[in-house]
Amino acid sequence: MSQDKNWTLTLTPHRSLSREGFVAMMVIVVAINLMGGIAFWKIGAWPIAGFMGLDVLLVWLAFRWNYADAARSEHLVAKDDGLTLFRNRPRQSSQSVQFNRAWVKVELEFDEERELVGRLLLRSHGRAHEIASFLGAEERRSLAQELRRAI
Repeated sequence: MSQDKNWTLTLTPHRSLSREGFVAMMVIVVAINLMGGIAFWKIGAWPIAGFMGLDVLLVWLAFRWNYADAARSEHLVAKDDGLTLFRNRPRQSSQSVQFNRAWVKVELEFDEERELVGRLLLRSHGRAHEIASFLGAEERRSLAQELRRAI
């Protein structure tokens, strides 16, 4: 296979909930917890109202962490005889790994018995680098086939 083809691939995590959807969901969570908190307050169980407020805070923090994680990305750049993997992660320094296209191998772990797709790896010279861990199983399988053709 000729390796004179240059290409670039960018991988990012998929987030199905938009910012507007998040705001709508938080309004519903706040409304439900506020109604429940008022009801518990009225029957004299006021400490529970505090816990319901804590519940809202924890949901908000979980989604904030999830959206921050969505900022990560992986870029694969094949140029001439080289393949470079660039990783960008929030709150971490960027990372890059160089491969020789003639020596890099695309490996997809697969459990035949249970039909489970595992990690997608780029292997070269005894070292393995996992890519696309944030993608679903079928997406990793499709990506593995695409990478094998491209490399």
